[in-house]
Amino acid sequence: MERLVFVHGSVANGTATWSGQRELADRFELEILNRPGFPPNPPAERSDFDDDARWVAELLRDGGHLVGNSYGGVISLLAAARRPELVRSLTVIEPPATRLAPDELAVRRFADEGMDWWARGPKDDPEAFLRGFLRTVGSNFDPPSPLPPELEQGARALVVQRGPWEAEIGLETLAAASFPKLVVSGAHHAAFDAICDVLERDLQAHRLVLPGFGHSVARHPDFNEHLAALVESAGR
Repeated sequence: MERLVFVHGSVANGTATWSGQRELADRFELEILNRPGFPPNPPAERSDFDDDARWVAELLRDGGHLVGNSYGGVISLLAAARRPELVRSLTVIEPPATRLAPDELAVRRFADEGMDWWARGPKDDPEAFLRGFLRTVGSNFDPPSPLPPELEQGARALVVQRGPWEAEIGLETLAAASFPKLVVSGAHHAAFDAICDVLERDLQAHRLVLPGFGHSVARHPDFNEHLAALVESAGR
């Protein structure tokens, strides 16, 4: 049975992020990761894409299909470039890897907004910091107030997260790898669209656009079938 390894992004842990993908369990082996610092793990003092990429690469063991959402997409790109021989396919959903498209105005503005928020945002107020972050990524999620404990822990992990605008993605290594790649966007944010355009072009990746769910693209009812088709084609 093909093994899928799911890597979540910021704020929500893997259990919450990938709840809609559990229906794939009758077709594939699912490994839904909860990154360090996210429930049910204890809080962490730092969240770093490089550290998590090493961790994910180790968890691939004898191989698997990587699926990364948002910040988890950055982690998945880095992990796949680190150990391409272990990756059977790679799917990334709107990774905020802004260094991939530095000449795009929307991407530069997106990165600048992120850097400014991390420099000036209310880090002593996780709920306020979270709400400002959600606006920058184009999320329509309106978190409850006060934040429930798991969401508050995710917000605190966000505060200590290393900015994805620092990530250097090894596109040459990924482009040379033979495994299929799928890049997914939601047609709601010009910066994410531009980053996904670069990945589609430079990795010769399949491209999927699923509008209507903002940054939560994996909730689209068609996502699972497209993911399953990629995994099954890679298996053949």
